[in-house]
Amino acid sequence: MALAEPHAETEAGVVETPKAPPSAFPFAAVEARIAGWVLPVLLLALWEYLSRIGMIAPNVLPAPSAVAAAGWTALKSGELIRNMWVSTLRALAGLAVGGVIGLFFGIANGLSGLSRRYTDTTLQMIRNVPHLALIPLVILWFGIDEEAKLFLVALGVFFPIYINTLHGVLTVDPQLVEMGRAYGMSPAILFRRVILPGALPSIFVGLRFALGIMWLTLIVAETIAADAGLGYMAMQAREFLLVDVVVLAILIYALLGKLADVLTRWLERLCLQWHPAFQTPRE
Repeated sequence: MALAEPHAETEAGVVETPKAPPSAFPFAAVEARIAGWVLPVLLLALWEYLSRIGMIAPNVLPAPSAVAAAGWTALKSGELIRNMWVSTLRALAGLAVGGVIGLFFGIANGLSGLSRRYTDTTLQMIRNVPHLALIPLVILWFGIDEEAKLFLVALGVFFPIYINTLHGVLTVDPQLVEMGRAYGMSPAILFRRVILPGALPSIFVGLRFALGIMWLTLIVAETIAADAGLGYMAMQAREFLLVDVVVLAILIYALLGKLADVLTRWLERLCLQWHPAFQTPRE
């Protein structure tokens, strides 16, 4: 029996390669979108199963269904929305302050050797001090008001953004910089069109790392001194032995961190469309 020819020839003599079935592309797109959630869903199912058969005690780790019920109760009362809103505002405020300062020092030290010589050593020394170890001192400085939480979050996100911004500026291809100068670009245009785009991949790496530090710092800050927020909700639940509410707060922190990372990756793809690593492959 003769095998089918892999190519089809038209009347004009042009050889056409058969395309893959169109049904394969939607499946691939759906698989790419849900692949990252398969393992979490399986773990939740296993967690629920082990809780229902009694292998996990409710006072140790409540079942996901019990956590969902606690979340629904808190949602109906308005407590959950209020605490999520307060925590989100605190996190974004600290990210804005620490991120802007870190970006400024990273760019300044990357562009100026003089600035780097005078400030980088001091910043690296401060970086090696765990910022959470400063909590007793921060409370003495600011008390238990919002300033203390803002300071801790800003300090936590400062260094990832600073280091990665500095690395990004320093690793811009010097040949591109020299080419820009040869074309007569002013320092401002050279920075906007050559240096900043070249440093953006490293800056986004620092931002994604800073988001994780942001939520970690906020969790600790809110559990020590707060009158609202997810950390406060978890501590109040601990006082009344409401383990399901404590687990709910932890899961919400994880979901908020994932949401922040997804938004950052979307912004990264949007800003780096010129970069080959972030271009969508065409079929």
